Amino acid sequence: MSLEVTKEIIARQSPEAQGIIRALLAEIAGLRVELEELRRQLKGNTPQNSSLPPSTQHPHARPQPGKRKSKKRRGGQPGHAKHERPLIPSQDCDEVQELKPTECRRCGGKLTGSDADPLRHQVWELPEIRPLVTEYRRHRLACPWCGKTTCAELPAGVPQGQSGPRLTALAALLMAYYRQSKRRTAEFLGALVGQPCCPALTVKMQTQVTAALRGAYDELAAQLPTQDHLSIDETATKECNGKAWLWTFVARAFTVYALRRTREATALVELLTAAFRGVVTCDRAKMYWRVDRLQWCWAHLIRDFQALVDNGDGQAKRLGYDLRRAARELFQHWSNYRDGTITRAALLRRMAPVRREVERLLLRGVASGNRSVVGMCRELSEHRAWLWTFLREEGVEPTNNASERALRHAVIWRKLSFGTQSAGGSRFVETMLTAIETCRQQRRNAFEFVTAAVQAHFARQPAPSLLPGV
Repeated sequence: MSLEVTKEIIARQSPEAQGIIRALLAEIAGLRVELEELRRQLKGNTPQNSSLPPSTQHPHARPQPGKRKSKKRRGGQPGHAKHERPLIPSQDCDEVQELKPTECRRCGGKLTGSDADPLRHQVWELPEIRPLVTEYRRHRLACPWCGKTTCAELPAGVPQGQSGPRLTALAALLMAYYRQSKRRTAEFLGALVGQPCCPALTVKMQTQVTAALRGAYDELAAQLPTQDHLSIDETATKECNGKAWLWTFVARAFTVYALRRTREATALVELLTAAFRGVVTCDRAKMYWRVDRLQWCWAHLIRDFQALVDNGDGQAKRLGYDLRRAARELFQHWSNYRDGTITRAALLRRMAPVRREVERLLLRGVASGNRSVVGMCRELSEHRAWLWTFLREEGVEPTNNASERALRHAVIWRKLSFGTQSAGGSRFVETMLTAIETCRQQRRNAFEFVTAAVQAHFARQPAPSLLPGV
């Protein structure tokens, strides 16, 4: 049942009650307005005008591109360079079979001799995968003098367990790089490699790989404060069913991941320390303000401008169109500079009017008094120096796409695994992701590096370094 509070009902109350009722009705009316505004904003939020990830939007709901459909047929176009696997030298093949016709395909006459330049056809095939099992027989002998028995030691580098370095490295890469669960990893090793395995054994190998790579990880983390430019981002995850965040720090030659239980600036202070003097490219999250030199991501800003365009308010929509047009001009100039079409001097010259236009539009938004635009425009205007760091510092990009790309693999892993179940699992994730992404940046073979690290760990030797040039 709902009771309509009319003027007659209010008039029958005491003056004190009338004041309270009117105050409550006014508050309810204000809350209804705010609720409708929140509903409108929530309904209108998309990955194109907010920080929502693209995976939250159904593929059928994505807007169709505005450009015209090309008349070209799908696939390779006439005249494009052909891509094919080159033949390897015959001496590098495992087997060479000479195939000679025995009779003429026309008259059936007998054929002899050899072709000086035969057609070469090479077929690549996987060898039969069988594990190599080495048995070490440790003899225990008794001393003829004192009767004390002594058992032979294992050779250096031989693990105490039953899993060798390559097998351990493969299991770790299956779990971290190829995003397989521990049960699926055990099934893969049993079915394709012929290695008896269970989920508990994969946990043991995971712990061994973490210990093997931790020295290289700590060495990279110690280099973060010395970098002149970092691209940083973070994404939510879980640890022990509690909230956690996976941070990524992308430098020019390496990447460091860190899984922490907080999204606060304490994670930045811990890893960057007070010695950091470089530039951080990031979004507009407040915890990054702890760093003195920032470059705000223009890819995030253009989504904020698109949100103004999608706003129902006409004044906000007009401002959004103008800011979006200026941002697109910025990206056009940057694209021309990046592909070498224009010099840096030309970039600075062309960006000068764009900068003046953006700052003029932000002041217009601040002076408008419109609640939809005042807050964002004031923040951007007060910290406008962080919009143009890429013009003052050569080597700094206007977006944090580097950290977004580095975080993509980690986000997919999180969606499949639902986070980690222990602090040890978190250390494995951040360590393996760091090694994998850094190897990709340096064009190194991740499997070979992890195998070498595990071999060094079993031999109780220092781990190989991930630092460039070491």
